Amino acid sequence: MSRDDSFEQIGRTAVKQNIHGTMSFLLGYPPFNQMETNHLAWMVEHCQLRFYAQGDSIIRPQDGPVQHFHVVKQGRVRGERLLAGQASPDTTFEISAGECFPLAALVGDRATRTEHVASEDTFCLLLQRDDFRQLVSMSAEFRDFALRGVSSLLEQVNQQVQRQAAEMVGAQYSLDTPLSKIAIRQPIICSPDTPIGVAVRLMHESSVGSIIITDAQATPLGIFTLRDLRRIVAEGETDLQQPMSAVMTPSPSRLTSSASAFDAAISMTREHIGHLCVVDGRQLVGVVSERDLFSLQRVDLVHLARTISQAADVQALVALRTDIHRLVDNMLAHGASAAQITHIITLLNDHTTGRVIELCLRQHGDPGVPFTWLCFGSEARGEQTLKTDQDNGILFEAQSDEQAQQSRQRLLPLARQINQALAECGFTLCKGNIMASNPELCLSRREWHQRFAQCIRSATPENLLASSIFFDFRVVWGEPDGAQELFQSVLKMVADNPTFQHLLARNALANRPPLGFFRNFLVSGSGQEKHTLDLKIQGLTPFVDGARILALANGISDTSTVRRLQQLKQRGVLNALDADAYEEAYQYIQLLRMQQHQHQDREQRAFSNRVAPDTLNHLDQRILRESFRQAQRLQSSLALRYQL
Repeated sequence: MSRDDSFEQIGRTAVKQNIHGTMSFLLGYPPFNQMETNHLAWMVEHCQLRFYAQGDSIIRPQDGPVQHFHVVKQGRVRGERLLAGQASPDTTFEISAGECFPLAALVGDRATRTEHVASEDTFCLLLQRDDFRQLVSMSAEFRDFALRGVSSLLEQVNQQVQRQAAEMVGAQYSLDTPLSKIAIRQPIICSPDTPIGVAVRLMHESSVGSIIITDAQATPLGIFTLRDLRRIVAEGETDLQQPMSAVMTPSPSRLTSSASAFDAAISMTREHIGHLCVVDGRQLVGVVSERDLFSLQRVDLVHLARTISQAADVQALVALRTDIHRLVDNMLAHGASAAQITHIITLLNDHTTGRVIELCLRQHGDPGVPFTWLCFGSEARGEQTLKTDQDNGILFEAQSDEQAQQSRQRLLPLARQINQALAECGFTLCKGNIMASNPELCLSRREWHQRFAQCIRSATPENLLASSIFFDFRVVWGEPDGAQELFQSVLKMVADNPTFQHLLARNALANRPPLGFFRNFLVSGSGQEKHTLDLKIQGLTPFVDGARILALANGISDTSTVRRLQQLKQRGVLNALDADAYEEAYQYIQLLRMQQHQHQDREQRAFSNRVAPDTLNHLDQRILRESFRQAQRLQSSLALRYQL
């Protein structure tokens, strides 16, 4: 018997002598805690236990196709890879107890691309390659994990969050459900020359709130709703024998049947409508209403947005903030992703801001200067949570410096009133004074252009930390054309200035993910923040900053971090697998942060972005570590790309 055979026999004996203990150990970690007991028992019976001393190489690229699936039972394993331009290997990851490797190489029947080395004295459970394949065919849960790795664990977390939220509010379907699978109302249709009275009778007999006006090919030409009916009755001048073409809303909003319930909800909310045409190609196949999306027992997104936009005063807007908080619970229960929920929160915050501006204009009076209200930072990216402060400014047109100064003096009192009213609605005043009431942020388009040009030409690491927020900006209220032209000019200035790109990339490395060398969480050591880390600054910001520099450098005008990553992938700037991993990690940290805000809100505690890792379960801890590792990888790629 060879030495290796002897080690294998000893290893199998060690496992068999403690099958119960080994199973109990594995049940503490995903995906093993999701597997059927008989499948897990089969795996344990076919495993061997092997010891590796500190510094031992466990598997190497030059060893050829991987022969064993490894689970760390005790100790730590690090992955080492020699990167281009480096003299010594770089540690790319750390694996601790309960984690396994190397899935991709086993599934692909190839050698590992990374050398795995014992960071300390380590015991691993080993499953032979043929037994690994047998387990993949036996266990659906293990197969899902083997093929998708951390993505499958992230899905478990999302399902867990959804179940918890559903226990509180109930759920009927996922917001990712395509409209083709929702009970779409059979459309009631008529031709453009149908008399109004006949069309209204059809609506009444069918108990529907809308009728679609179509041509002979069933292409939607217009829509007429009960709201339209109330309008023409109130006006009292419409002849009911007139054709529907005279009163219909032309070119009705439409989505394809493959669009999701979330897409429909966002469209209705943005456009303040209660019905959408559902089409295949150009042909009408159904109508979806806001009542189809949300039952009467839940806060209705579309109705809430409409109520916000029609609020009589600021106090009414303050009262509606509770409904927004409740809506987040509902979204989680309906399976919405972190990106979808932050998008919805931002959209409702936009409606609130727009209504505050309108109410302040009514009270203050027209300043006589047309203006555009800008937002910066997380609101500009569509990434707001329940914890948010104000980052805003004003843009207006002026022909001269003198005219700009006169317009500014007219606008600043109104801006102060708007900022204060937003503060009453829960949008905290910005401690850094990044607000429209600051004269330095109430500027003509020419002045804004000069500000950006000066920042790009004369940036230093110090002043860039304070000004990078302005490179995410968006119009919330007012004429958008001037701001959009400004942003296009900013993109061109950044693209033409590699020195500024270099500084922006260095700025993106300022906030390091809180992982130590052995993948331990680096937490605060004293004070009220003891044993905690900051999910926003240490977790999300590396992705936000990294995606921003790459997007600006490549002329991408979108401000959303997720969409920036997707477009960077489409353009080949980022490897597809890397971009997907960055997006998943970003979404997970955002979801964890959102969950924490929900708990704090229910317990009437102040919102905080800090979390104690020890309070998280094994699954959340593992994915949080992996998410931080992805942030490290993104920062490492930026450092390599910009030679930092």
